[in-house]
Amino acid sequence: MFNTTFRKAAVAVIALTIALPAPASAISLNRIQTTSDVTLVAQQRKEVPEKFKRKVVRLTTDEKPGTIIIDTNNKFLYYVEGKNRATRYGVGVGREGFGWSGVVKIGRKAEWPEWRPPAEMRRREAAKGHILPVMQEGGPDNPLGARAMYLYKGGRDTIFRIHGTNQPWTIGLNMSSGCIRMMNKDVEHLYERAAIGSKVIVIGPGNRQGDVSFDDKGVDILRTIFGG
Repeated sequence: MFNTTFRKAAVAVIALTIALPAPASAISLNRIQTTSDVTLVAQQRKEVPEKFKRKVVRLTTDEKPGTIIIDTNNKFLYYVEGKNRATRYGVGVGREGFGWSGVVKIGRKAEWPEWRPPAEMRRREAAKGHILPVMQEGGPDNPLGARAMYLYKGGRDTIFRIHGTNQPWTIGLNMSSGCIRMMNKDVEHLYERAAIGSKVIVIGPGNRQGDVSFDDKGVDILRTIFGG
């Protein structure tokens, strides 16, 4: 009698376990937009490598404080703080064929920006079977993340941005359509410091940024730990 009752209870438990949905943390989102540089649902695949985490570094440069230097080859963005000092952030940059270079300015800024993918991007993604919205409201699932700084040249929007991401695992990779991606906590940090009109130097394909003098001499350990 006991064994029969035990077997029935075990079968019931197994059936219930199979019927229950997996917890959110166990659900893989890897199938979402895997062949696209755009993901419409926030996801975290892996930890960002230590070298791409925000640090204060000793940077030698002729550029003025407040200037942003983006080294797309090494996936670093520098915010020049002053003499021999900058804050360095890890970034994600344009994939092959979408890299660029030049000197631009921050034309405007937005918190939790809405996303309006360009018509060309919508057509490109539609050809892969991915239907992008004409507009997506700001929020955790928005590909632009928590903040966006819109890059202008000659008073006109270049369509490139420095922005957050709902794909933090892409920091340090060539994954975007030309925009500069940052972890949300980092783009929020930069957003508070970088003013509209700030000079942004993007070092990349074509060398259209011209000659740029900068030398990253490594982490300033004391300032990283204690600030100042």
